Amino acid sequence: MSEKTTQQTQTAQPDADPSPTTTTGETVEQTRDEWTDYEFRGETKIAVEDLDVHYGDDHALKGVSMEIPEKSVTALIGPSGCGKSTYLRSLNRMNDRVSSARIDGSVRLDGREIYQDGVNLVELRKRVGMVFQSPNPFPKTIRENIAYGPKKHGDLETGLLARLLNRSDADERDELVERCLRDAALWDEVSDRLDDNALGLSGGQQQRLCIARCLSVDPEVILMDEPASALDPIATAKIEDLIDDLAEEYTVVIVTHNMQQAARISDQTAVFLTGGELVEYGDTDQVFENPHSERVEDYITGKFG
Repeated sequence: MSEKTTQQTQTAQPDADPSPTTTTGETVEQTRDEWTDYEFRGETKIAVEDLDVHYGDDHALKGVSMEIPEKSVTALIGPSGCGKSTYLRSLNRMNDRVSSARIDGSVRLDGREIYQDGVNLVELRKRVGMVFQSPNPFPKTIRENIAYGPKKHGDLETGLLARLLNRSDADERDELVERCLRDAALWDEVSDRLDDNALGLSGGQQQRLCIARCLSVDPEVILMDEPASALDPIATAKIEDLIDDLAEEYTVVIVTHNMQQAARISDQTAVFLTGGELVEYGDTDQVFENPHSERVEDYITGKFG
């Protein structure tokens, strides 16, 4: 008899060896550490060790450990409810906003623990920005959307000092706006209407504006939670091209349900499966073409999920 059997319904055997929770059509297997022990060239930007996240009684992430290389694209894939978005939000402590959340384990950014006491969350989220699933521009002009963050953080010169340096607030702001919109591949489409309300842009343009707004505070890491899921194919292609360009300067971590998208744009892929378990993590080509885990292969080929 095969040691891996198909489980038709979710079950729990209290006396059995602790194995992954599974869903309909998913096989049962014992995950091996080497499937997630990813070795890469270059420096580690984010190091996560034994991360557990609970929402009340729900154990959303179970003992996740992985290192994310700098200036690359890491894709997080898996079926709904597997914990990939919870993991993403753990990287800049967005889960702190959930009253029922409890986080255990370690997340280090450039070697420094982000969950230790005294961490400035405003500065952390400046360094580790977030782009959400649905575009959420401010109901302000395109120009004001970009300048808002730097103004709040005090990064734009103001007042007497700016005048003594023969610079005006408007000059510095306009340089920032143009740079961010160019970096987000949006400048050519909106340069003649910067004072228009951002809500008048198309969905794809709004999402690229949100990326430009994220870039305006000079982050080091950009987290993206399904940034193209609500967009048409043309807008999605522009977002994918933009992500590829951003990885030259930033560390990008993206959650996506679109496995073809993950295969196209990412350097490495992490696969989360039912029960909040990281099952496999490695080079994207290896994960998609020759996965170690039978469950990962079944998920990628559409047998469940």
